[in-house]
Amino acid sequence: MAKKPPDDSPKIDDRPFIDANSKARSRYGRFNLAVIGGTGVGKSSLVNAVFARDLAAVGKGMPLTSGVNYYHDESLGIWDFEGFEIGTQASPAAALRSHLATIAARPADEQIAVVWFCVLADADRLTRADIEMIRELDAGGLPVILVLTKVDWERNPVTAKYSMPHDTEEFRDWLEKPVDNAGRPIHLPIQRVIATATRDRHGKGTGHGLGELVEATLELSPRNEKDAFRIAQRLNLPWKRQMARPVIAAASAAAAAAAAVPIPVADATTLAPIQMTMMGRIATIYDLELTSMLSTSALAQLAAQLSGQALARSFLKLVPVAGSVINAGVASSITAATGEGWMKLCEQVHTGRIDPDKVSDVIGEYTPGIVSVVSKLALRKIGKH
Repeated sequence: MAKKPPDDSPKIDDRPFIDANSKARSRYGRFNLAVIGGTGVGKSSLVNAVFARDLAAVGKGMPLTSGVNYYHDESLGIWDFEGFEIGTQASPAAALRSHLATIAARPADEQIAVVWFCVLADADRLTRADIEMIRELDAGGLPVILVLTKVDWERNPVTAKYSMPHDTEEFRDWLEKPVDNAGRPIHLPIQRVIATATRDRHGKGTGHGLGELVEATLELSPRNEKDAFRIAQRLNLPWKRQMARPVIAAASAAAAAAAAVPIPVADATTLAPIQMTMMGRIATIYDLELTSMLSTSALAQLAAQLSGQALARSFLKLVPVAGSVINAGVASSITAATGEGWMKLCEQVHTGRIDPDKVSDVIGEYTPGIVSVVSKLALRKIGKH
């Protein structure tokens, strides 16, 4: 039996990855959403469609008081307000006011950013209790999106465009400009009305109106919580790429600075902390708990594969004119290519195309190649002219 060759791969410290991941999570914080609606309105399906989380399985469930539960993980918190019973001693508005006061006394990282007030699309009109509760939410300084759920969208066979039933359209129009039976305006302080369905009328597909709901939620979120929402939501991947690319650019600049005095290939691991920090931050943006998905040995293996040393050796071997050392341009280009490859891998895990348990098996497919490094190097040179 042949002896296994000695392991001469570089020993990379994975702490920069773990520390960067932890600091990024602390920086971005948690996005807290309040979801209000009666039983059967489709709150769980809506949350699952936007955040890819089951409402009752977001994380730790904490019953705040009768009628309200708080579910959360590190990036998302859901305040789930159960249906308010009509005819109880306290009015729905009074009960809601009490709940909001209790929530206001909770820690800062549990405070509500935006409210989804969910109403079935075929409800036709809001009840007086609904209107009073929306006014209570507004009085509490909370932006309210009225979400029409379970809309039975119809597809035009000629134009292929979707439209909602006429009755639902009338209901939406009334919500946007509500009046009473005498035609007098009703004060209804909602910011947006969004018609949604998490599935098509046949129970298939990805639904409709969810992208509009996500955009409206981001728009109404407090400025310091917008990134937290971008991280928690699972529908808009371009937002995540927009957040990740500046992280890659910053790491590439740091790598260039580290190689301002050219680095011997044997010392290429000095770039690893920069690259590992970049990877930890990007993992946070894609809301990935890779430190729990991967064992310590697997994380170390991942670090070694993406540390840049092996890639640097290959690059200098195939491009002899580059010399025997890593200069600022090569260091920057390797780091940029590494970041792009890591971002693509994170995106695949984030969207469910790669099982988190299989990350170690496929990491090699996302390690940048010579072509990508040369391409980055060429772009860097062009940018200097």
